[in-house]
Amino acid sequence: MRSNSKRALLLDAASRIVKEEGVGKLTLEAVAKEAGVSKGGLLHHFASKDDLIKGMVEEDTDRFVADVESRAEKDPAARGRWSRAYVSSTFDDVGETDGFKIALITALFAKPDLLGKLQDQYKIWQNQIQEDGIDPVNATIARLAADGLWFGELFGFGELDADLRGKVYARLLELTDAKEADA
Repeated sequence: MRSNSKRALLLDAASRIVKEEGVGKLTLEAVAKEAGVSKGGLLHHFASKDDLIKGMVEEDTDRFVADVESRAEKDPAARGRWSRAYVSSTFDDVGETDGFKIALITALFAKPDLLGKLQDQYKIWQNQIQEDGIDPVNATIARLAADGLWFGELFGFGELDADLRGKVYARLLELTDAKEADA
């Protein structure tokens, strides 16, 4: 659950509007109405539509970053842990929640420059993956494949059946296994 319940209510309302009605219907008035708060109550948390979209993207980016970091910290193997954490978080995130998908689509179509925080985070992840103690090419291939699956499922392009999806996931984890990298 998000730390500020009113803020969470507003972000959830914004996500519902985009999901059900499209990015073009996302207005401060519509979000306030959907959340059951006054426009002034919304403006206390988000001074503009751009701030609201930025909040959507940052909230879900922070959640995903925390998940990757948590998985990496818990991985007992030092080598390949960032790569495995990224692949696992990405595979688990697909289909888990619409929030991140909606936030990215909203920013992409309404205000692409609001994706800066996520773009910066990807630079950090790529550096961690390249310095993960395993073959940086295999680690990068695993990240790019996980991203491809995520974006493909985001837009409904070439979705995989559960069996094949599981096999792809297992193969990507093999690419990040330090023992495989040494072979």
